[in-house]
Amino acid sequence: MNKKKIINDPIYGFINVETDLIFDVIEHPYFQRLRRIRQLGLTDLVYPGALHTRFHHALGAMHLMGQALINLRMKGHEISDQEYESAQLAILLHDIGHGPFSHALEFTLLKDVHHEDLSLIIMQEINKQFNGALNMALEMFKGTYKRTFFHQLISGQLDIDRLDYLKRDGFYTGVSEGTIGSDRIIKLFNIVNDKLVLDEKGIYSIEHFLIARRVMYWQVYLHKTTVSAENMLIQTIKRAQDLAKAGANVTTGTGVDFFLAHQGSGKNLKSNKNYLNSFLGIDDYDVWVSLKKWLNHPDFVLSYLSKGILDRQLFKISISAKPFDKKILDGMTFEITRRLKIDPELVPYFLIKGVIDNEAYVLGSEKINILRKGGKTEDIAEASDLPNIKAMSKIVKKHYLCSPKNYLYL
Repeated sequence: MNKKKIINDPIYGFINVETDLIFDVIEHPYFQRLRRIRQLGLTDLVYPGALHTRFHHALGAMHLMGQALINLRMKGHEISDQEYESAQLAILLHDIGHGPFSHALEFTLLKDVHHEDLSLIIMQEINKQFNGALNMALEMFKGTYKRTFFHQLISGQLDIDRLDYLKRDGFYTGVSEGTIGSDRIIKLFNIVNDKLVLDEKGIYSIEHFLIARRVMYWQVYLHKTTVSAENMLIQTIKRAQDLAKAGANVTTGTGVDFFLAHQGSGKNLKSNKNYLNSFLGIDDYDVWVSLKKWLNHPDFVLSYLSKGILDRQLFKISISAKPFDKKILDGMTFEITRRLKIDPELVPYFLIKGVIDNEAYVLGSEKINILRKGGKTEDIAEASDLPNIKAMSKIVKKHYLCSPKNYLYL
């Protein structure tokens, strides 16, 4: 069987599947599941074109990784065929741990476990099935491989992951501010002492990348309507979990049922194979079916929230630089209780508060280093002549408050 395939991608054109092992990993059911998980959760409620999946993103990232390594080879850096394949496999599988709607339900169905930890667990399971063929890819993913730059390309402040998702998400949402020169950035990658750096002439491309990332967070990833919709979805699942604990019938006939009946820490994935198999069996479609099942549930809260998401009757949201005043919260609690005719203990399902934050560049973390012509490396925050690069390292936090429309008096 010919496993050297070509995939047509709307962003990059033709993507090559270069080895048999990569083809077999793509064909694996765990990876095919990513076709059924949206990259941007419920963002299509704001940008209708945002229907692309984690599958799209993973293939795009694999392609960019190949381009990056080819350019590094052209600059004289030795990269073996095994390293090349392993780096592509590592970035291909970096998001395989995402659950339904990606980040939206990350700590709801399974508590206390990050999607990157889940990715590692799933990669280890695939590696067992492939008799250790992914050993080097796992080392690169974990950051234990002897050549540090591979991990930086997979998970860093200027990694392949970000180069693909900014461009891809900008394309599918139609938000042109997310467009970045990923091709140029990749051509400017270099290596010094096994660390990833960028040639000096790439300063302005990196500045644009950081600005684009900051803008995309506010305009897309943290868009207030998306924040409202995803919080409604979280509260819907939490309500189903609370009802299940109380003995109510909230079964849906989908994989969600397992996580309603077996609530607990995501750490169970390592010790209980049923947890891992059940997690790998759920996707966005399970959640959509669950919402439709709960639409006519006798519990008012569950049916109200499910209908709101399905019909796009979303909670109104208010954003503030400061925490909301207690008098406002008390007044809204009273109003929601009176109008919906519910017990005060149910108000938290309808009055949701939280914090969103945006940080484009983290000082003190893994740096984006610029290679000066004299051979010296320098942090982009120091090398740039734009003062707003340093400013973008500041974490901007905003408080939000969601409630049913006409109940938010601010």
